[in-house]
Amino acid sequence: MTSPDCSSTQCNCQQHVDRRKFLGRTLAGTLATAAAMSGSMASAAPSEAPVKAKTDPNKRKFMEEATRLAIESVEKGWGGPFGAVIVKDGEIIGRGQNRVLLTGIPVFHAEVTAIMDASARLNPKALLGSEYGAGTILEMIPRESGSPDPVPERARMLKGCEIYINGAPCPMCMSAIYWSRIDHVYFAASLKDTSQIGFDDAFQYEDFAKPWADRRIAVTENFERDVGLKAYEAWMAKKDRHPY
Repeated sequence: MTSPDCSSTQCNCQQHVDRRKFLGRTLAGTLATAAAMSGSMASAAPSEAPVKAKTDPNKRKFMEEATRLAIESVEKGWGGPFGAVIVKDGEIIGRGQNRVLLTGIPVFHAEVTAIMDASARLNPKALLGSEYGAGTILEMIPRESGSPDPVPERARMLKGCEIYINGAPCPMCMSAIYWSRIDHVYFAASLKDTSQIGFDDAFQYEDFAKPWADRRIAVTENFERDVGLKAYEAWMAKKDRHPY
């Protein structure tokens, strides 16, 4: 619930203060991670061999399936060499592959399509903005102990799931994984491997560590902020809003 003064775009009620603190910490952590990744990639010697993760026969089959999907995408001309599977309780519940060339849609990446497939399978029917109860991925669950999240409950989404990808996720797909609340990411080929075949995602991680004014794409922040904030006010005024 909002406080009586929440109509103000500069509201200082405790809920808004907590939310700003949470978002600030989250953004700082994201930028720090991106900067660390950038630094580690820049400092690594070209001849340095990547550290190989411990092999788990029970999990290897999931990476093999992700790779099969990636190869199929290449052979059929659907898109780049990327595939992904989402696993819950040891079973594949979602499959995805890059289909950018098939659809002409630049965001049709393997991880995104796998998330869409898994979500459709876990939801018993089309939700259409309602039916948020048990049995759907929009079922509310309490925040984890020690979490800085100011919201006490959020939708379950794909919590309890893992994703296996034959290549390191690009920033867009990694963000989709965060939004999906997936527990664990397994990827095979590194960002450096991906760059060497002409798909350079590493620079995007590096770019995100920079201030808005220094990004490769021109960004104008706070443009007509008072207009955009009206949608935020509508969300905060909605008594039955459903955090996700």
